[in-house]
Amino acid sequence: MPELIGLLVGLVAGVLFPWAIPSQYSLYVAAGLLAALDSALGGFRARIKGEFKLDVFLSGTVGNTAIAAFLTWLGQKLGIPLYLAAVVVFGTRMFQNFAEIRRELLTSRQKRDKIGQDIVLEPEDGTK
Repeated sequence: MPELIGLLVGLVAGVLFPWAIPSQYSLYVAAGLLAALDSALGGFRARIKGEFKLDVFLSGTVGNTAIAAFLTWLGQKLGIPLYLAAVVVFGTRMFQNFAEIRRELLTSRQKRDKIGQDIVLEPEDGTK
């Protein structure tokens, strides 16, 4: 529930306080957003599986964002679009995390449905 509240507050703040990102930072912001989305989906997947650890989540988010920013910076200095490496890696991981989340949600729902079907109620009069 806190995640949804944070998401709603962020969306409302984005609508009420619009601002533009300068073009020289657009690649950094794009790579950072991909890193953040990848970490968010990974954290959601870990939470669904009951394996979420805040320190792992935070260190992964900061580390992924730093690597994405470094690749973008280095690519701009060398004149090579190295940010594409971050885009490919984070994009691939986002699709993998989404697939795992979908599978986990579907299998847990199927298990609940099966358990509900397996329950047999005995008659109240005690006869079988």
